[in-house]
Amino acid sequence: MKKYIGTIVLITLFSLAVFSQSASSTKQAITEKATAASTDATALDVAKATLAAHGGDKLKKMKTLVMKGSMDLNVFNQLTPATFAIAISGDKYSFDINSPIQPLKQVYDGRQTFSSIQGFSLPPITSLGFPVLPRIGDAGYVISAVGETKKKRKGFRITTPDGFYTDFFVDEKTGQIKGYESSYDVGGRIVTTSVEVDEFQTVDGILVPKKYAQRFDLGTLTAYANFKTKEILINAPIADDVFAIPK
Repeated sequence: MKKYIGTIVLITLFSLAVFSQSASSTKQAITEKATAASTDATALDVAKATLAAHGGDKLKKMKTLVMKGSMDLNVFNQLTPATFAIAISGDKYSFDINSPIQPLKQVYDGRQTFSSIQGFSLPPITSLGFPVLPRIGDAGYVISAVGETKKKRKGFRITTPDGFYTDFFVDEKTGQIKGYESSYDVGGRIVTTSVEVDEFQTVDGILVPKKYAQRFDLGTLTAYANFKTKEILINAPIADDVFAIPK
């Protein structure tokens, strides 16, 4: 049982670090009503300033991303090391987690998704966390104030067309994100996750979270993880076979 829950946490926490998956393969978050009736002008101003602080048009026009690094997962007060690798090109992606708890490989080739863990699906990764920032200003992405319990913190909420939301919290001086929070359904479990960014790296004019801590509340279980990205490549060529579905 511990191994099973550890696997869920490991996959869930990693889902916010990568970009794309078909929205039809997962359930909509139900912990908090995510949709908003209209864009909030004040929140939109904060969101636009945050987008500019992270690269502006360069971030919105980013075509490919490669990230590799290490992470430590703390579940039941047991620390488990792992490594990860991500490759993204448009809607296509491939990522691997090498962990003694549960190695994972997942690939989306633009048409179908493959996961090495049969029957387990992630939330749509483009709809949660940092990867949603480039969608500020895009049609269907609603910018509003953060949730009622968080209004004392400067920030904004992005709600995607499929109803997922992320609350971003912003540094008053730099305009950069300090962290973000989301809730969503994974395998019948409601997961609330919060991220605190410790360090950024600028690559080709884009400011990307490099080192950050993440907390996961699965109701009966709280888990923690620390991410350290060691290599970030932006707009580098990626071979098509990287996104090939394993046979």
